[in-house]
Amino acid sequence: MGTEFLKIIEVDEAKKIIENLFKENYEVKSENISIANSYNRVISKNIDSTIDLPPFDKALKDGYAIKAEDSFGATEENPKILKCIDSVKAGSFSNKTIKNGKCIEISTGSPIPKGSDAVMMVEFSEKLNESNDIAILKSVPPTEDIANKGSDIEKGKLILKKGTILNPVKIGLLSAQGINDLDVFKKPIISIISTGNELLNTNEKMDYGKIYDVNTNLIKGAILSSGGTPIIKGIVKDDYNQLKNRINESLKNSDILICSGGTSAGVGDVLKDFIEESGEILIHGIAFKPGKPTLIGKINGKIIIGLPGNPVSAIIVYNVFIDPYIRLISGLSEKEANKRKKFKLAKRIHSAKGRMEYLLAEIKNNEVYPIFKDSGAITSLSYADAYMKIPKSTEIIDAGEIVEIILL
Repeated sequence: MGTEFLKIIEVDEAKKIIENLFKENYEVKSENISIANSYNRVISKNIDSTIDLPPFDKALKDGYAIKAEDSFGATEENPKILKCIDSVKAGSFSNKTIKNGKCIEISTGSPIPKGSDAVMMVEFSEKLNESNDIAILKSVPPTEDIANKGSDIEKGKLILKKGTILNPVKIGLLSAQGINDLDVFKKPIISIISTGNELLNTNEKMDYGKIYDVNTNLIKGAILSSGGTPIIKGIVKDDYNQLKNRINESLKNSDILICSGGTSAGVGDVLKDFIEESGEILIHGIAFKPGKPTLIGKINGKIIIGLPGNPVSAIIVYNVFIDPYIRLISGLSEKEANKRKKFKLAKRIHSAKGRMEYLLAEIKNNEVYPIFKDSGAITSLSYADAYMKIPKSTEIIDAGEIVEIILL
């Protein structure tokens, strides 16, 4: 069982197979959710304004609603005197109409009374006596400190486009419209299993020959970044029946399953055998470094992704082959997925000719520093900002050349 790779295929062929798999087995869906749970979700259709904002002509400052012409020529030395006939606090309004020589005290955000076309700031006015005489100390033009109805956004106008990721500001905008629920792209549910006799949970005591499970939380974070919903299914030993039971249980409540480890052609690697028995293997071995033992299959219309056990290999395979399609069915745009930049290479790269290579890199002082560590070196992840693709026909890239990187 598990003694050899299937045919090793090229990167472009693998990408095409994976693309077709997602197209054939998954469709982009939407669901209706409460705005209270909408943070970081992606809206699935355009949203138009349901009301004018502001919904009425409102005061932008505390002061007095007046007829602007009543202030013309007013100065501190020669103020104009108006009679205050009412007072309006935030959340209320006045039924009275302002005529020449009259004013109404008003709070910020309150509706402008009829007959008024300006607000005189309280700083430029003075209450003179108990008879509500108000001295106006400066001249103001019409519309001074008034926000007209619909000046922010008119009813029926587009406010958020399909594909927008909801952040606190955009959620606030929807709340201002009185929107309580909305349609968003449905997130794919993705189960995560880490396999290997050597793996420990982080709360277990470290024994000789054992290592802590890195990939579960690494892949969980990657799935969240892609717009999916990860479900951790824990560690499974290199045992056929245990793996079979865990996979069958996981597929009941998830759309996709990602396993890390158990994909090589070693004695303890059983994932390939289970998928062959229960479904179909489409990829087992890709001609690139690191990540040759990548496995892709399907069971009952659900994709099973076997990532290499080495964390660096696992995250690069995920980013190169899986991330774009999780983003697609999560409603995230291609622009979000492809964060490509160009920088000058700081150090020469030697690559093995004949196999495409993806290399982690650190960005410092607007230069790219390749990280020359093997795929099992965990610390390389702490320095990595990006990765870069080295074509299989390339053996050397000299320092100083401009290279393209993809941000992690």
